[in-house]
Amino acid sequence: MPSNLDRFKTDLHDLIQRGDELAVSLQLKCLPSQFKETVKKQLKDKTEEFIKNLPSFDAEYQRWYSEGLSFLRQVLPDRVLDFCRHYEKPKGRKDITSESYRVEDALQGLTVNRGSQKVVGLEAAIPHYQQQLAIIKAAAARFESSLFDIRQIVQADLMDSELEAAEHLAKSKFYRAAGAVAGVVLERHLGEVCANRQITISKKNPTIGDFNEALKGGGVIDIPQWRFVQHLADIRNICDHAKTPEPTAEQVLDLLAGVKKTIKTVF
Repeated sequence: MPSNLDRFKTDLHDLIQRGDELAVSLQLKCLPSQFKETVKKQLKDKTEEFIKNLPSFDAEYQRWYSEGLSFLRQVLPDRVLDFCRHYEKPKGRKDITSESYRVEDALQGLTVNRGSQKVVGLEAAIPHYQQQLAIIKAAAARFESSLFDIRQIVQADLMDSELEAAEHLAKSKFYRAAGAVAGVVLERHLGEVCANRQITISKKNPTIGDFNEALKGGGVIDIPQWRFVQHLADIRNICDHAKTPEPTAEQVLDLLAGVKKTIKTVF
């Protein structure tokens, strides 16, 4: 099942992809003849199909803007005002020029003429939208760079909660269940260490023993650590298999203490 962070990354990728498509759509809206001529040189007979598949800037921009604004408020709040400034008409605007024109004006189809001469048209919105898209991409880069730290914090909190639950089960003398939960925590932690260290596991469903061997082979843990983790894996196996003898309180308490120690020393 995908985590919240994975879903966030997927939504962010979609936001940027739609933003790139809207940038092209805005070019078509503002400079249709020039745009079509340029595209025709590149795509020739596929030009009409390409244009037909473009999203409508007028129809899709507001949704993109709202999602982008929500994303910035969470990840890069310092740029929210800049993002909005490129969309909203300046307060107290007395004259509409290429400098004071905004995306909002383009959505309303606003152009300014003096006699037969055009002073400012829809194309004045293009650099403003490009700046908005650039802000989103900059925020995305920042999010990606901090994603590892965020994931580590989330996983650490989850593991702490699961170990607390295992300790509660042990206190209630549900030793097999407590050991099973602790084993899951250990397996997940070792898997995360392998992923962070870019150590490949060939098995589709690796166990604690598989991760342990891989970490030893990768030089992450030494022989005493490897033996210690293998000992924990043996206790976990007793807890996981109903046909084995019931685990003792001492074994489960050793497993709980060992998992806590491994999480703090193997990373």
